[in-house]
Amino acid sequence: MRIQVWRTGGFAGIERRAEVDTAGRPDAAEWQALAGRALAAGRGAPPAGVPDGFSYRLTVDGTTVHAADPHLTEDQRELISRVLKEGA
Repeated sequence: MRIQVWRTGGFAGIERRAEVDTAGRPDAAEWQALAGRALAAGRGAPPAGVPDGFSYRLTVDGTTVHAADPHLTEDQRELISRVLKEGA
């Protein structure tokens, strides 16, 4: 499973991207469950955010959803954090 995160916005408006490929990882099932929950709560189009807040595009194996601060679910927040931390 390929999980991609694009983050835009914030005070400086800098874009950040990261990707994690879970194939062959011992924790792949955990990533898959988390990604499924995060996608289920996403939107098909970018939601309205707040000034200086971040907007996110999450893509998992070709399925893309959008989310924005401050309306992230805990699962979305965790997935985004993990991908931005561990991804390349």
